[in-house]
Amino acid sequence: MQAAIAASLVMAAVSTLGDYLWANVLPHHIPIYGLTHGALLFLTAGACLGVAASKPIAGAIGGALIGFSAAAAFYLLQPYIGYSALFVLFVGLWIALGFLNGRVLQRRGSMRSVLVRSLLAAIGSGLGFYAISGIWFPFHPRGWDYAVHFAAWTVAYFPAFAALLIVPTFSRA
Repeated sequence: MQAAIAASLVMAAVSTLGDYLWANVLPHHIPIYGLTHGALLFLTAGACLGVAASKPIAGAIGGALIGFSAAAAFYLLQPYIGYSALFVLFVGLWIALGFLNGRVLQRRGSMRSVLVRSLLAAIGSGLGFYAISGIWFPFHPRGWDYAVHFAAWTVAYFPAFAALLIVPTFSRA
């Protein structure tokens, strides 16, 4: 539970910083910034998963590759399916992180268990993301309460990290 809470807080901090940078510093619609954002954000997620497995470097590298790949896929798919590409790639991203965690970092559980945890991470974080999606509206970034963004991101990330990191007591050996 502690690892899931810590990972959610770290990711919330990075996401809140990202909100500030996207709203106030970075130009929009330039792919290099989106690719960098995806790589750095999920480098952080991978590192959090890696710390829980005592493999932070492997987690960070895997997370960065997953985040960069998801961002690149967004830029490839977006002209054809619009912003709904985000939803498809969001699920794929959390499934990939689940496999990174369950097969590379933790090496525990069956493939079915890894897939179930990955799907729970994707669904839980997707619902959390949907629940907080109003934090950017109205779009007045200099008037945003970034403490609210931090709290919202913490809530959005927790279900995913809980699904991937919490080991039920009945399954502990």
